[in-house]
Amino acid sequence: MASDNLSISVANDENYGFRREEMYQSNLAGTVSAYDRHVFLCYKTPEAWPSHLEASDSDVLPRLLSASLKARKDDLSVKTKLTIFSGREETGFSDGDVLIFPEMVKYRGLEDSDVDGFVDDVLVNDKPWASREPEVFTGSHVFVCVHASRDRRCGVCGPILIQKFEEEIGLRGLKDRVYVSPCSHVGGHKYAGNLIIYQPGVDGKTTGHWYGYVTPEDVSELFEQHIAKGEVVERLLRGQMGTNPEEVQKEVEQKLPNGEDTRKNKDEVQENGDQSKVETVAGCCQGSNGFTCCRDESSGKSSRIEVKSKEPSEEDQVPKKASKFSCCWTEKWEQSEILTAVAVIGAVATVAVAYSIYRRPG
Repeated sequence: MASDNLSISVANDENYGFRREEMYQSNLAGTVSAYDRHVFLCYKTPEAWPSHLEASDSDVLPRLLSASLKARKDDLSVKTKLTIFSGREETGFSDGDVLIFPEMVKYRGLEDSDVDGFVDDVLVNDKPWASREPEVFTGSHVFVCVHASRDRRCGVCGPILIQKFEEEIGLRGLKDRVYVSPCSHVGGHKYAGNLIIYQPGVDGKTTGHWYGYVTPEDVSELFEQHIAKGEVVERLLRGQMGTNPEEVQKEVEQKLPNGEDTRKNKDEVQENGDQSKVETVAGCCQGSNGFTCCRDESSGKSSRIEVKSKEPSEEDQVPKKASKFSCCWTEKWEQSEILTAVAVIGAVATVAVAYSIYRRPG
């Protein structure tokens, strides 16, 4: 029985998972249509979602909300997407809760009879819902497509990514600051694993970035670069809220070196295996929104991803004032300067003593 399960697992990975042939075969940049607001409805569990959830007669609430948004499409103040997600105990969301980005407000307990009033008040007229008080929520929110009934690729890849995110959240002590939730179809199943990250940027404005071809080995990088520092992982970027697809594609092409592959170097992945086996690099970086890229030292796992060094730019060669975004290597630099100064002072003192002895009369 164990060998049968292993065979099924290997077959799923090769046909629908991270080792399938279509991985990395398409350009990701610009594969998300333009939009300016994203509405998430908490509803049931992924196992209960039919293929076309928003059109299901047996799932009244998502069907009514989707229909109302389509009917009022021309009246909406901004272009709006709707996605269903599953509430989990650790996130504190339950069925009927509605999350709205970029406003980062939540309304609890939407019911079938409330839908038209909610859409009219909140999404058409941009005012608080008359039936509920809005609640502001914070943190980084990761939505991973796991809609297996819609496409098996997301059904295979999504749950594995969620498990990896949960592990990283625990290792980094971010249980109350980073939340991961399974979500329904977001488009582009061939790019699975697909996920979206919403969080306040350094300037306080909420950003929404879509990533594709994400594997478990990429999760640490997303934590350390995107969640901790607010820096986009360009090679996995599909698009972002508030930006036209053409703009995203052009920007990524300008930033990525010519010929750079979407995936990491295969030899590095094979040599290092799981990211937890990458050699530990001393120090860590303090990122945006108070996040740190550090892992719990007691776990024995790496505190950051080892990357190849690059030639320093003129800007890198100029010492900068320390800030909350400065990495710990600046502390080591300051320590070395202090030690050098102490050594110089000691040498001067030695020379002075020797000279005084030499000048003493016979």
